[in-house]
Amino acid sequence: MKYSLLFSAILVSMAGFGQAWTKQYDHVDECVCGLSLVGKGEKHGFADKDGKLVVPLIYDEAMTFSEGMAAVKQDGKWGFLDSTGKLIIPLKYTDAMSFHNDLAIVSNGTYYGFIDKTGKVVIAMIYDNALTFSEGLSAVNKNGQWGYIDQNGKEIISCKYGFAGSFADGNAKVMKDSKWIVIDKNGKKVADAD
Repeated sequence: MKYSLLFSAILVSMAGFGQAWTKQYDHVDECVCGLSLVGKGEKHGFADKDGKLVVPLIYDEAMTFSEGMAAVKQDGKWGFLDSTGKLIIPLKYTDAMSFHNDLAIVSNGTYYGFIDKTGKVVIAMIYDNALTFSEGLSAVNKNGQWGYIDQNGKEIISCKYGFAGSFADGNAKVMKDSKWIVIDKNGKKVADAD
C-alpha cells in the first residue's frame, strides 16, 4: 500500500512536470511532427515536446503541421514552415490551407489554386474556391459553379453545381437545381440526398 501511494505520487509529479511548460501559453495544440502549435496573446509559434520554443511567437495565425508542413501567416500573408521550423514557402499568399495528398490550396487574393511542397504552383490559380482533395478529386468553384478536378488539374466533372462536397466512399453530395443529390465519380446521380 505504502509503495503504491509512493508510485502514484511519483507518476502524478512526473505528469505535472511534463506539462508544466504548457502553462506559459494561452493554447497548446497536440504535438505533430515533433512540434506543438502554441499561442500567447495574438501571436503563434511552435514548441518541441519539452517546451523549447523552436519557432518564435511571431506569427499572426498558424495551423498545426500536416504532412510535414505548417501554414503560417504574418502581416496578412501566408507561407509554410517545414518540421524544423524553417520557412520553406515564402509568405506571399492571401489564404492557405494545410497540405493533403502533397498539395495545399492557396490564394493570390483573387483566385485559388494548388502548390506542391516546394512552393511550385501545380494547379493554376483560376478557381473562385476549392476544397482539399479526397479520393483523388477536389471540388472547385469556377464562375459561381462547382465541379471536380483531378490532381493534374483536369476537369473530371464539369462545373455545373450550386455546391459540391468532398467524396467519401466513391460518392459526393452536390446541389443541382436547388436540390441536394448524391453523385458518383463519373458525375452520375446515384440518389437523392437529405
